[in-house]
Amino acid sequence: MSSSKPYRVGYAPGAYDLFHIGHLNILRHARARCDYLVAGVVSDEMAEMAKGRRPMIPLVERLEIVRSIQYVDAAFVETVPDKLETWKQVRFDVLFKGDDWRDTPKGERLERDFATVGVDVVYFPYTVHTSSTHLRRAIDALDGARFTDELRTAPGTTW
Repeated sequence: MSSSKPYRVGYAPGAYDLFHIGHLNILRHARARCDYLVAGVVSDEMAEMAKGRRPMIPLVERLEIVRSIQYVDAAFVETVPDKLETWKQVRFDVLFKGDDWRDTPKGERLERDFATVGVDVVYFPYTVHTSSTHLRRAIDALDGARFTDELRTAPGTTW
């Protein structure tokens, strides 16, 4: 009698904009908990709908970066907001999310929806000190400072 464990397909969705150590950690930890890892890279339109702004890095580049990570077996472009619709296309057994979703209305809805199809939701620690939002703010601040410096040094400008 064989005592082999079931083959588990994992799914780790994200924008993966401004790829950083938090993204790498989620993919690394996710791959350790499944046999085959699919990274869901949200489309530019989906990211804009969810976060109110388009990613800084275009989809085709984010997809190539994520696809090239050694922990990722396949990358999938997510184009619909309903994760159950994505599940119908990918057929994963476990969904991985950052723990910033835990005990939130959207996290609870995700858990409830996926319980109906037998998919586990596993949370990993959110990397607080590094996030795409923090990186974006730093870039915006640098761009603002650069713009102010350009104005300050423009001919005919007095400050």
